[in-house]
Amino acid sequence: MISKSKIALFLGGTLFGTAGIRLLSGKTAKKVYTHITAAVLRGKEDVMSTVETVQENCADILADAKAINEARAAEEEEKELAAIEIGEEA
Repeated sequence: MISKSKIALFLGGTLFGTAGIRLLSGKTAKKVYTHITAAVLRGKEDVMSTVETVQENCADILADAKAINEARAAEEEEKELAAIEIGEEA
């Protein structure tokens, strides 16, 4: 047997749900959703701008690191060639 409190809760939930649907589908709610969506899009643009800046900085860092490694490799090669030349002269 279903108690009166369970029936009351069901009817209250149904009433609350119906009222909620009416509120969410109103003109005011649509305006709020539009403003929220616009704010999210602005935030997305800011985030993408920051990501682009970070990517550019990472590319610069990578290029500088490669240049440093190439310079070190060239120095080591020169040292090895110098050592070989000294060894041949002796």
